[in-house]
Amino acid sequence: MSADNAVNQAETAEDRARRKTRVGIVVSDKMDKTVVVRVERRYAHPLYGKQVTRSKKYHAHDENNEYHTGDVVRITETRPLSKLKRWRVSELIERAR
Repeated sequence: MSADNAVNQAETAEDRARRKTRVGIVVSDKMDKTVVVRVERRYAHPLYGKQVTRSKKYHAHDENNEYHTGDVVRITETRPLSKLKRWRVSELIERAR
């Protein structure tokens, strides 16, 4: 059994290493234990080549309500925690001024 358990632990560690991460700005902290994070991405327009900025908002779990509007945070993909929450705040990159 212990060998089988070691294999399962190795698989979960591997899965954690493959989780997606994003860096964004907290735009709302009004919910309990949840923040809304806006993540911007830039790409070249396929025809005209101009840099285009697109953003998407993610609901992320914030267990201790420690992140506030304006903070720059890193979020990590996780199991579904609620209807909209599929991300967790993993670290604070910069505190809002």
